[in-house]
Amino acid sequence: MKPVLNLRQIEAFRSVMLTGSVVGAARLMSVTQPGVSRTIGLMELRIGYALFERRGRRLVPTPEAEALYREIEQLYGSIERISQVAQDIRFQRAGALRVATLPALAQWLVPRAIARFLATRPNVTVFVQSLPSRQIAELVSTRQFDVGVVELPLSRPAIEIEPLEPVASMAVLPAGHRLASKKLISLKDLDGERMVMLSQHSFLRYQMDEAFSKLGVAPNVVLETPSSSIACALVAAGAGVTLVSRLTAAPFAGPDLVVRPVKEAIASRQALIFAQVGTRPLLADAFAKDLREEIRLSDLG
Repeated sequence: MKPVLNLRQIEAFRSVMLTGSVVGAARLMSVTQPGVSRTIGLMELRIGYALFERRGRRLVPTPEAEALYREIEQLYGSIERISQVAQDIRFQRAGALRVATLPALAQWLVPRAIARFLATRPNVTVFVQSLPSRQIAELVSTRQFDVGVVELPLSRPAIEIEPLEPVASMAVLPAGHRLASKKLISLKDLDGERMVMLSQHSFLRYQMDEAFSKLGVAPNVVLETPSSSIACALVAAGAGVTLVSRLTAAPFAGPDLVVRPVKEAIASRQALIFAQVGTRPLLADAFAKDLREEIRLSDLG
């Protein structure tokens, strides 16, 4: 039968090894000297060999004690590391975060928010995936992701929804387009214009169609896509003009494409979502804060 050591015996042995005496070990452990001596004696009985030789007032560890101490120090190193990890998790310095985002925000806003989030958390890892909003809601509700960034409106049980500030729509045009010199684009300017539009199941597309109808404007819709990023890429390829959220349009602005504000109020609405069941991860709250800050900074820009 293997000898069974308890943690108190291991602690007493380690303390004697560290301090070199029973007196020092007792002081380190805040116990009496006889208590330490008795614990070491019981430990030696359990394992079947001597751990120390007494030379005057000094205790000299045997070779067997030295070998045992090396193993115990590895154990204590692991315990100290676990304690440090526990503190890192408490203060969001370690751990893992799973983020799901709708494609419209996957090219610019969410990556910037993740970079901000990781800048002060070098030991945190992030897994990020781009998915449709309804699929994100399903995966977040079952805790397969910690936080989701979705388009509103959205109805799904077992999730908490925290709306973000509405984001204005922008017109994205080729740099050589006849409207590119205008600082502000009206929907009336797009009458008969070749348009790349979001697909009709999008709430943003519904708002656009409503606005066009009220103004009596009939754009020439030549392409439709569920992805705002694909719409911008199609404009860059010369397929037409598009209307998308400012947060989607931002990374496409450059020498070949211009991004202009739209006169009429057409706003996209997004939200952060979390699982309703269970405790929300601290890292998810920290990421949400950084995402909101990135939106605020983009407004200032």
